[in-house]
Amino acid sequence: MERTEELAALRAALEAGPPVHLGGMLGSGKSRLARRLPVADAVDLAGLGAGEAGSRVRAALAAGSGGGLLLVDSVDAPEQAEAVAAALEDPPAGTGGGPRRPVLLVGRFPLRAVAVDAAVAGWAERPLTTLTLGPVGAGAVEAQVRAYGVEDPEAVALAVRLAGGNPLLARLAARTLLAGTPADAPGAVADAMTEEVLLRLDRERPAPAHGSGRRRHALRLLATVRAGDERLLSGGPDLFSALAGLSLVRRERLGLAVREPFRTLFELAYQWRRPQHHEGLRARAADYRRALLTERRDPQERARLVEQGLFLSGDPTLRGSLFPPAEESAAIGPAAIGPARAGETEDIGRLMRGWAVRGGFDVRRCERITGQWLDAAGPAAFRLARDRDGRPVGLAALLPVAQGTQAGIEPLLQQHATGLLDGAREHSGGLFLGAAYAADPVAHAQILRDILGQAVIAGHLVVSTASPDYQTLLRALSFRPHGGIRDDVYRCGRRPEVYSHDFNPAGLPGWMRTLGPGGGPAGRLEGEAGAVDVPGAVAWALARIRDPRALARSPLLARPGLPTAQALRDWLDNAVLELALADAPADAEAGAILRAYYLGGRPRTHHQAAREVHVSRATYFRRLRRGLALLADRLPGTL
Repeated sequence: MERTEELAALRAALEAGPPVHLGGMLGSGKSRLARRLPVADAVDLAGLGAGEAGSRVRAALAAGSGGGLLLVDSVDAPEQAEAVAAALEDPPAGTGGGPRRPVLLVGRFPLRAVAVDAAVAGWAERPLTTLTLGPVGAGAVEAQVRAYGVEDPEAVALAVRLAGGNPLLARLAARTLLAGTPADAPGAVADAMTEEVLLRLDRERPAPAHGSGRRRHALRLLATVRAGDERLLSGGPDLFSALAGLSLVRRERLGLAVREPFRTLFELAYQWRRPQHHEGLRARAADYRRALLTERRDPQERARLVEQGLFLSGDPTLRGSLFPPAEESAAIGPAAIGPARAGETEDIGRLMRGWAVRGGFDVRRCERITGQWLDAAGPAAFRLARDRDGRPVGLAALLPVAQGTQAGIEPLLQQHATGLLDGAREHSGGLFLGAAYAADPVAHAQILRDILGQAVIAGHLVVSTASPDYQTLLRALSFRPHGGIRDDVYRCGRRPEVYSHDFNPAGLPGWMRTLGPGGGPAGRLEGEAGAVDVPGAVAWALARIRDPRALARSPLLARPGLPTAQALRDWLDNAVLELALADAPADAEAGAILRAYYLGGRPRTHHQAAREVHVSRATYFRRLRRGLALLADRLPGTL
């Protein structure tokens, strides 16, 4: 792969004087790129301890002082970084202070980050230029795979997907496919690829003979849960620390996480090797995250836990839309998302035009709607994704629901506006989503996750969308459908549909349960231990009682006496009415709450329903759970 721009940047940085550090993940092509330069001397620190690493660097500096480029490769551990820093601090005899030759350091860790972790002051204080190699584009990976001799279109597509822009993984995928592993068995291909990756990690941080297998297994477990703390991984503090020291693992708010695309690779391999264990692990991790949701009070932390829960659901729609097998795009680098700033209205207009063209919308109508949103809330109505240079590359039109923004929101809600906007305002921070766009799929997924995180923090989200893809995603997320609006406002032949969801903290664990393994619309009623979550399935069906297409996917249809979506709808209507007319006051109150929230005609929030039946918030949720449990007990076919 050419990497012409990166090579030019590397040459310019070396000519500027200070030592240069070329970083990037395992397999990103760092060493290959470095050796395209006129290297005078090279020192490879792979597998060396700190003492020997420092000695070899000192010897190279002494032998070639005043000469050409010195390449120090595989600076992949904190102790090696410390040894190199010390060696560079000791000028060779006769040089008059400091090495006079250009020095290029190559490694998987950012040197300054390693220095902070290992308390090496040398890297924090000395001049250092850092360049980082990101992933290459899909086109370049495809060309590389085809150059190796892979020709079958299905095999090429799989190799590109598994490589995730990493040249090493592209080579391993091609080698595995050419060896005869079929492309219709992606887990088998991934498993063969991971063997080489794990060997390289063992050389990066050698494990004790008895500990290598445990660490490899723990990596697969960590990849399956996406992020794990010490309790979730249950391997003890030593194993947790050993994982944290690997270059493919990063620390984040909820624990350790394996970097993409290696995370996807490890999980596929584990799923192929031990499918039942893989499913059980996801279910246990989902239970653990839901338990944490009931304890956490910080909205930001709840948002992170919800994101983890969505990942653990395993739903193909959610995985495909929200969690692509990449952390950054080859074209734009890692995207940073934040509120739009004053002076970025032209960028907002440019991106909204891109959104209109992609959706097949009338561009002029979209420009007028964009103007209404800007008039209603200013640039703060938008959240922008920015590339490595700070240039906006994606956006979300995410307006706070308030008195001043109503004029910009109502045209997209029309007949649904009154009930939904009143309900959202009760949350003192409800949000309205009108558009989400990024041409790059990785940035687009990041925007969608950011929208959901903001919604969890705000407490309520109302969505109006004419996009079939977004409508499918919202149904997969169990948003409540309210139907289409009266007008084809975008002049695209499709009327926008309106959805909403209440992200009340008390309801988040239950929502996660309906989305989790075995709890979604196409999931099983029986969990790993044989427990039946029928109340969750009843709640899911009640929320979609006016949506025949959604009801047709309900797992309750497997019950005797409920052969069709219409039969399920009729049964739910009658069962709720009978419960509301029950002699027992608590049962009748539960029935009244179910009628108010699910069957009351116009959409209501939990807060509105509680006011309507004149009960406290705590009593409301107790009766709601009681009503769902009673309906579950009365389902046809229940013993």
